[in-house]
Amino acid sequence: MTTKAKVLHLLKNNSTFLSGEKIAQQLNVSRTSIWKAIKELEKEGFRFEHQAKGYRYLPSDVLDPVEISHELSLFDTQVTVLAQSESTMKDAKLASTMDTMKPSLFIADTQEQAHGRFGRSFFAQPGQGIYMSLLLHPQKHFEELPQYTLIAASACVKAIEEMTGKHAMIKWVNDIYLDGRKVCGILSEAVSDMETGEIRSVIIGVGLNFSIPQTQFPDDIQQKATSLFPDGEAMITRNQLICSIWKHFFTYLADPTKAYFDLYKERSFVLGKSVSFSQKGTTYHGIAQSIGPKGELIVDTPEQRFQLLSGEVSLTEIDGLPSAKRG
Repeated sequence: MTTKAKVLHLLKNNSTFLSGEKIAQQLNVSRTSIWKAIKELEKEGFRFEHQAKGYRYLPSDVLDPVEISHELSLFDTQVTVLAQSESTMKDAKLASTMDTMKPSLFIADTQEQAHGRFGRSFFAQPGQGIYMSLLLHPQKHFEELPQYTLIAASACVKAIEEMTGKHAMIKWVNDIYLDGRKVCGILSEAVSDMETGEIRSVIIGVGLNFSIPQTQFPDDIQQKATSLFPDGEAMITRNQLICSIWKHFFTYLADPTKAYFDLYKERSFVLGKSVSFSQKGTTYHGIAQSIGPKGELIVDTPEQRFQLLSGEVSLTEIDGLPSAKRG
């Protein structure tokens, strides 16, 4: 760990002022080194209160791999933070070819080519969103895989409520909504081993609008998308929400009772509503009745009962939520 990282860790974990001399003694470096470290950290966006008695850390919304790694240490997860990425999904795919079996989390301050299901673009803003992808190596056949998308969606709504008190809802299968507008999208992809037939790796991407002011969204999605903090003033940091999301994810993943499934159904705003969907060029209308054990949406139409699988169809309209049509 560098001197800069050590200084940050020390100040983050102290609520009182620490003098440069005391920090230097604890880290066995010069006071000049401490001063330089503080200046470098401030250039990166970290904030400190300066007084004659020393320095005190102030809440700073800067993505910090050390803090995130520490919080996720129980899950043995490697964390990589990038200032900018073309796509964290691509970063994770590249890493999937390397010889490591540990979960790997890739986080970017912004993305150039953020996208969701069916290649749809996802609006990204530097410093105001959460753009991340988790790489896992399940080494299982497809039918043995957990419902990663459902688990991730449940983890997101659980973390949002835990950290902010806000009641997020889920649009089947992979979108999170607040107040009728999309705030988060989830994308899961798998890479198989042709020789064994096993799924070698799974990548779960999460794009979340964190503190983008509502007025900054492009006109075409102004009424369809929102942020967790649409006024631009966040009450928590991105680091805190990121850690909470993946803590809940790994906890749900290891839970044999599948508690995530009950939460997913409870937070679905699709169930019991009239929905329209397209399949093989035909549009159907029906009532969303339930969600099956494999995450399939069960819809009754005048023609027949459908079991919709993610990746095969996309909901085009939900009664009571017109904005979902193009979300």
